[in-house]
Amino acid sequence: MSLEDRAKAAGKNIEGKAQEAAGNITGDPEDKAEGKAKQAESEVRHGIEDVKENIKKKID
Repeated sequence: MSLEDRAKAAGKNIEGKAQEAAGNITGDPEDKAEGKAKQAESEVRHGIEDVKENIKKKID
């Protein structure tokens, strides 16, 4: 529903992928785990926005 929220989620996904890649390069498992967590958070945010859109469509 909110373009701003979707942009934030996409940014979080990119940030997570970069952090995971950095963890792969440096061998830091903590960076890899944090990167994957950020990507998962992004997926949840996108899912929430999808639900909001579906509810809005049903109301309208």
